[in-house]
Amino acid sequence: MFAMTQTTVPEVTAEVLQAFADAWNRHDVDALMSFMPDDCVFESSAGSEVCGSRYVGTAAVRAGYAEVWATFPDAHWGNARHFVQGDRGVSEWTFTGTRADGTRVEVHGCDLFTFRDGKIFLKNSCRKIRPPLAGSDTGSHQ
Repeated sequence: MFAMTQTTVPEVTAEVLQAFADAWNRHDVDALMSFMPDDCVFESSAGSEVCGSRYVGTAAVRAGYAEVWATFPDAHWGNARHFVQGDRGVSEWTFTGTRADGTRVEVHGCDLFTFRDGKIFLKNSCRKIRPPLAGSDTGSHQ
């Protein structure tokens, strides 16, 4: 008879999702990619597909994340709240960012996550759509 070795896979927790959100706010793509496996998937809030734009694999996801910061150099996700249940999770947030033309975006949104082997396999981003704000209009709107 031989002994079985049980390997424990790290669990994704709300604290892990907060660390992921913190990396977004630092615009730290290397840190973000450390949370995801090589075959990861990112479905962005906008794009021509029914799921937005879909990026598959490390290189594509990295490029998709960089595209967000290229569009909104001051991108920030505030008021984050996280929920994890088994292999699924949710992060709710308020996104703010300014485009190159000076228009600002301020919207509520969420990320729907699927976890696999202690990593974020799928990040599906959703956010409200509203007209851009004038550059000086930074008040809260619903």
